[in-house]
Amino acid sequence: MQSTLYLLVLQKSSYTQNPGDSGTVDLTKPFDLIVFIILPIIIIALYFIWKRKKKRDRD
Repeated sequence: MQSTLYLLVLQKSSYTQNPGDSGTVDLTKPFDLIVFIILPIIIIALYFIWKRKKKRDRD
């Protein structure tokens, strides 16, 4: 039993980030604001513009 627990402890890496270690998005940081708010809005807007242009070219 003790050797099984020892093997399980050895498998957990202490140097990598685990899903539970991540925090919340801090929108006061410019990088987080750009990546999580501004870029998705730009990508969605460009998608709809591309879709509209593609539809006009077909007609």
